[in-house]
Amino acid sequence: MLDAFEELLAEQSERAATLDAVAARAGVSKGGLLYHFASKEALVAGVLDRFAALIDEDVARMRAAEDGPVDYFLRTSIPTDSRFERAVVAIARLAQAADPRARDALASAQRQWLAVLQEAVGDPLVARTIMLIGDGMYYNTALLPAANNVLRDETDVDDLVALIRRFAEGR
Repeated sequence: MLDAFEELLAEQSERAATLDAVAARAGVSKGGLLYHFASKEALVAGVLDRFAALIDEDVARMRAAEDGPVDYFLRTSIPTDSRFERAVVAIARLAQAADPRARDALASAQRQWLAVLQEAVGDPLVARTIMLIGDGMYYNTALLPAANNVLRDETDVDDLVALIRRFAEGR
């Protein structure tokens, strides 16, 4: 049921993710949905809890990444059709609908990623620059058609990661 709610948020909007729509997407009756989640607020709380767990897992993977946190962060800034990506988009939709808990969840995720980057590069400004580059990579690949995307292929990503490494090491 949380998957159905998250999918509706990510694919459409917070307003479209009604209890009726969630029940239909989940293949359960509205009564069945309400048995597990007494309200839309309960669904929101559920996806927020799940998002927090996904962020914790992502931060742990980032810290343990073989090629380092910077490489991991930049490569994972390119959207994929994954559970994690769907969760990020769903929480962003809730934030766009003025849900302060969703805004706080996104801000917390950003703070955690930034902290790991700062530990890795040792400079807060360089870490913020890497975050902004990752944001730009996300924007370009998520919102622009492939033909208009400045990241043409994996080689471009490799080159960008190499440039950022040189930049971070040469400060």
